[in-house]
Amino acid sequence: MAKDKGKDKKKDKSKAPAPAATKAAPLTLLGHSENRLPTSPDEATLEVFPNRTPGRNYRINLSAPEFSSLCPVTGQPDSAHLEIVYVPDKLCIETKSFKFYLASYRNFPAFNEVIVNRILDDLVKACAPKQMHIRGDFGARGGISLSCEAKFPDWPDEEEAICEGGCHHH
Repeated sequence: MAKDKGKDKKKDKSKAPAPAATKAAPLTLLGHSENRLPTSPDEATLEVFPNRTPGRNYRINLSAPEFSSLCPVTGQPDSAHLEIVYVPDKLCIETKSFKFYLASYRNFPAFNEVIVNRILDDLVKACAPKQMHIRGDFGARGGISLSCEAKFPDWPDEEEAICEGGCHHH
């Protein structure tokens, strides 16, 4: 999660994650290869840096084709290709800290849908983007593939949440 200097760490259960601070702390992972990987997302730190072009709406695409986690029921590994697209506001996600953050899921048991939504919440908390969209395409288990998408701000109503294939999110 993003560094918070002594703030209450209770989880906000509202739909929209709380906006992040507008100032970036010094980067601690970039240029330091001796850092060890965090053992869980709770231990991980997402670092940010100031957006160098804050007056322009542009997209940043992050792709993680080798994401892995654990099934919370069987303990078997799950794999996914994660795609994150966001329009930054004042802060951008530093990619080395993002890599460490994603690696923290390797031994973390969680359902695929929970993972996608948690990553969205953690990234929004860290950088307070104007918009963010995350998609996780998880490997097939028992002949069934699972994809999950979440976005910030959330779909405003059911009409906006219509899937490309015609299904609705309920």
